[in-house]
Amino acid sequence: MGSSCRFDEIEQTIAYNKRLFFTFCSFVLALVIYINLSFFQWPVIGIIASIPYFLINGIFFGYALFEKEDAFLRFMLGVLVLVMLLGFVGWLAVILYNLDVIRFTLVLLIVTTISSLLNKRKKKNDV
Repeated sequence: MGSSCRFDEIEQTIAYNKRLFFTFCSFVLALVIYINLSFFQWPVIGIIASIPYFLINGIFFGYALFEKEDAFLRFMLGVLVLVMLLGFVGWLAVILYNLDVIRFTLVLLIVTTISSLLNKRKKKNDV
């Protein structure tokens, strides 16, 4: 029961995104992923940057699209939407251009912007 309450607190903190702090963090994480792919190519850095990226944007999508669901289900569905959107935008990048590191980073930034705007719109409708 205690861990469920803790996850709910984390989810609420990220979902309300005061002063766009978590959106900024998500953009920074996309930049870290870009730098890692361009220069270092270390899997550890990629994993460390990807986990919070998926956590933040998964919560954004889950909160914006599945508000009435249980917190864990909302998070899992949000991550599923995030993966589907990353795949779709990545597919568009492959079809239109050759997907390289720069275009992969653009895919991350586009999906981050969509999740943040969708979350912001949902909060504005709630008020």
